[in-house]
Amino acid sequence: MRAWAVVEPGPVAEGGLRFVERPVPAPGEDELLVRVRACGVCRTDLHVAEGDLPVRRPAVTPGHEAVGVVAGAGAAVRGFEDGERVGVAWLRRTDGTCAYCARGSENLCPASRYTGWDADGGYAQYTTVPAAYAYRLPEGIDDVSCAPLLCAGIIGFRALRRSALPAGGRLGLYGFGGSAHLCAQLALAEGATVHVLTRGAHARRLALDLGAASAGDAYESPPEPLDSAILFAPVGDLVPVALRALDRGGTLAIAGIHLSDVPVLRYESELFYEKQLRSVTANTREDGRGFLALAAEHAVRATTHTYPLSRADAALRDLKAGRFDGAAVLVNDLS
Repeated sequence: MRAWAVVEPGPVAEGGLRFVERPVPAPGEDELLVRVRACGVCRTDLHVAEGDLPVRRPAVTPGHEAVGVVAGAGAAVRGFEDGERVGVAWLRRTDGTCAYCARGSENLCPASRYTGWDADGGYAQYTTVPAAYAYRLPEGIDDVSCAPLLCAGIIGFRALRRSALPAGGRLGLYGFGGSAHLCAQLALAEGATVHVLTRGAHARRLALDLGAASAGDAYESPPEPLDSAILFAPVGDLVPVALRALDRGGTLAIAGIHLSDVPVLRYESELFYEKQLRSVTANTREDGRGFLALAAEHAVRATTHTYPLSRADAALRDLKAGRFDGAAVLVNDLS
């Protein structure tokens, strides 16, 4: 099969990601073999390819928003049939026994493993996934539309809940890529007023088209104080900016897995009046199932731009340069 591999992490413009030939992987005893039909392009893939997140598996294949069909299964797998459509997401495995797993916080499991980082992911014709971590996908949502829901959507959902947005509240979104534009749709469907602050003119237009009350530059002040904010852009300089935009008692959630250095925070102007600063770490399977159900109920859909699997490197370059709004999706163009 053909697959992309992070042979030598570095700037995507310099070719650290290479298209290689590999054997079709054999599923483990508790795993599914999945023939990939589409795979979303996530900023985390860019961080892995460029070395912002140190590669945990040599020459790893990125991709953790994969939609495909079951093409085989390990001996211990029950309940899945060949040809059944499934989703492969970021969280790949946990120990299931630690204190965090026991209390329902499997996203904090110290033994957690991740698709496209610890194990090969969906930038390939085939991938594997533990059956217990595969998602059954809603009917009526095509493969390309489903792919970004599996990370961008799920993480946006968890970030929204971590932001402690009150009913009918005022939400600020800093950055407006794949995750944020899905989060915005859900927040609007649940009755929030959404203000978007982002650098790209295309992204600002998309925000207004989706129903945002305003869309301005990331360093501008929103037109009203915010009850909650979510920082999707991996830019530490925006942390104090977003904190200053919060009303008293507001919460800022940071959604990214990677963030540049945060400047010194001033207590009186940025943290006083019981403002809260929260991080977001991966997701639980409960988050995933909950979000996919809400996405189907509220018709939450990604604005997508498709690339053939053979041009995954171009998709990552375009993501880094901000050349598209919404989300990029790789489509398997190989027989």
